[in-house]
Amino acid sequence: MKSTKSAIRYAKALLELSIENSNLEEVSSDMKRIVDSSNETNDFKVFLNSPVIKTDKKIEIMKVLFIGFEKLSMSFIELITKNKREYLLIEIAEAYIYLLKKHQNIVPVSIRSARKLEKGTLDEILNKMKSQVEGDFELSEEVDESLIGGFIVRMDDKQIDASVLTQLNRMKQELAN
Repeated sequence: MKSTKSAIRYAKALLELSIENSNLEEVSSDMKRIVDSSNETNDFKVFLNSPVIKTDKKIEIMKVLFIGFEKLSMSFIELITKNKREYLLIEIAEAYIYLLKKHQNIVPVSIRSARKLEKGTLDEILNKMKSQVEGDFELSEEVDESLIGGFIVRMDDKQIDASVLTQLNRMKQELAN
């Protein structure tokens, strides 16, 4: 996860407030909606970074965009906008989701493979990783035929590359030297 220190600090503060107010799921849903908005169109990012649009107008627009948000979420958005930190909103939302998963002991794991892995193979990979990690896995699978064979597993800042493509590239490097 790529975030600035200030985005992480804001996300941590929001997480602590949402734990205190017992509305973790609602705020989480709001933060996911912000991330989805940024993924749907680049205009949202342009809007947040625009120095031309005045703070009051940005708050007005966000109240319309994010109608139905939890009171805590909307107050938080207003606060960071008034403090001229709205350009961090997407990073804060992503950091919040990451920190919430960490708080709930959910470990995101992504597996890229040359073809769809069979359930037995997938279970074997996850069982080997389970001994190194506390918590539940949130698995995302992706098929990438360019790997030729094998797989790449990513979990937090760790990566296991057991792809044929990487092995071929290593052999190519060794032969070239």
